[in-house]
Amino acid sequence: GPFLSRSIGLNTAMLAKGSSLVRRVFRRARPACALILGSGWSGVARAFEQRQSLEYADIPGLGPALAPGHRGRLVLARAGAMDMLIFEGRRHWYEGQGWDPVAFPIHLAATLGVRIVILTNAAGGIRRDLRPGTLMAIADHINAMGVNPLVGPHDPAWGPRFPDQSAVYDRRLRTRLDAAARRIGQKLPHGVYLAVSGPAYETPAEIAAFRSLGADAVGMSTVPEAMLAQAAGLRVAAISSIRS
Repeated sequence: GPFLSRSIGLNTAMLAKGSSLVRRVFRRARPACALILGSGWSGVARAFEQRQSLEYADIPGLGPALAPGHRGRLVLARAGAMDMLIFEGRRHWYEGQGWDPVAFPIHLAATLGVRIVILTNAAGGIRRDLRPGTLMAIADHINAMGVNPLVGPHDPAWGPRFPDQSAVYDRRLRTRLDAAARRIGQKLPHGVYLAVSGPAYETPAEIAAFRSLGADAVGMSTVPEAMLAQAAGLRVAAISSIRS
């Protein structure tokens, strides 16, 4: 059916069309970093000098954010002397519109020469010390979504056909996150994030199974973007905000 046809592979032409539009609007942009804000993270955008913006709904291949609490706006911002892209909200696999909206931020980042992608999400804590309000740096992940954004005809833009993902989350970036946390007196535990497809929350039996697999937190996002970014040669860092 229509959903199945959208779910297999990425529409490279549509992604390129959207990226071309952003390049025309942000024509002087030279971003070094891209920040994708997940659930509950929208206020972070206000910490930066915002220079230009685009609504997701106006960007081919991306489209409006559908999840509650996701603003659906792309911002060109300034952090010190550095340009950065801020995605206020993300698209999710469970929305049923295929991989293009999920992959678009990574495609755009790579197109604009971004080298670092920072992913954020809200997650449920599995490890007992991860109480609500805790931040967790993601050190590794488990893809329990049952799907993979790299399935389909191979596009060299996403790296080799079989990317080595033994180190998706950049160790040096995690070290910098640790240093930033220490400066503000914040503990930043590290852990393994497990992604499910959603949109239903997990059953107690599923949580018990995920704990036995070595998962420390669970959510419905982040892993596809991390996989794509690392495959495309970008450095990746990710932080979960533990909400339950």
